[in-house]
Amino acid sequence: MPDLADHTTLRLGGPAARWVRATTEDELVTAVSEADGAGEPVLVLGGGSNLVVADEGFAGTVVEVATRGVTTDEEAGASCGGVMATVAAGESWDALVELAVEREWSGIEALSGIPGSVGASPVQNIGAYGQEVSQTIARVRVWDRTLRGVRTFATADCRFGYRTSRFKVDRVDPWGGRHVVLSVTFQLGLGALGGPIAYAELARTLGVEVGGRASSLDVRRAVLELRRGKGMVLDAADHDTWSAGSFFTNPVVPADAVPDGAPAWPQPDGQVKTSAAWLIERAGFAKGYGASPVTLSGKHTLALTNRGGARTADLLRLAREVRDGVEARFGIRLVNEPVLVGCEL
Repeated sequence: MPDLADHTTLRLGGPAARWVRATTEDELVTAVSEADGAGEPVLVLGGGSNLVVADEGFAGTVVEVATRGVTTDEEAGASCGGVMATVAAGESWDALVELAVEREWSGIEALSGIPGSVGASPVQNIGAYGQEVSQTIARVRVWDRTLRGVRTFATADCRFGYRTSRFKVDRVDPWGGRHVVLSVTFQLGLGALGGPIAYAELARTLGVEVGGRASSLDVRRAVLELRRGKGMVLDAADHDTWSAGSFFTNPVVPADAVPDGAPAWPQPDGQVKTSAAWLIERAGFAKGYGASPVTLSGKHTLALTNRGGARTADLLRLAREVRDGVEARFGIRLVNEPVLVGCEL
């Protein structure tokens, strides 16, 4: 059986007991259902960009989602001022963004360069540079492992929040969601201009004011440039990109818990989101901190990177050191963003 290290962006993880590659929805549902029926652990694998897998591997069935297809209903979309695009879960997320920019569909251009699959995008409610995928999702079609049937959730029923959704919260085990995403339908704007720029760094790069607009193509180019500068665009030759992206989420805390000088973004519930990267750096963990084979990225303190020849145990040691160091300094406990499979912090 292949090692999961060959299928994760961290390049870490041991072998699976069984491996199934599903290229159709029927194959995907059948593989998951058969494993569930047999009482076997199941790991549904997309792009492997948000996983930390134990060195011992996975003692169950890995179901690799390799479904493909993008269909549109421009007539239905036109009535809403846009296009409706239904995308198979196994499609590459960044390939979808590239296609949208080429076809002048707007609304996801600032999410360029994010690794992983389309099916994973609503689970994490992926976001970057002022956009979240929930802003453009019309519905999510899933296989419900508990009810054993196909269901469709409208956006309002997905319980989207900061880096979360019902698909992340509703679980049957620590690594397996109740809902296996089959396809996602997006409602995207039409035209060469992207949406209003909501992120100051991106606005500066584009030379526009926050709230201004630029072409989707220019936004995509600018975002890819910014992400490359932070080691957040996958490159086999650059160990700073051998990561799971941002390892810790930005913490949301009571307003009086935000340290002096830290970035602060008020939330609708009265709490405040602050910057995990700021906390990490001020707690004494600079870019490149650590010793090979695992260090913080030399470009971005939120990424823990495999410098080559690392083991998951090495990564977890550094993650604990950073998490505990931030908590000791600021009283804020960082939470890991990647899903941990067969291991824990």
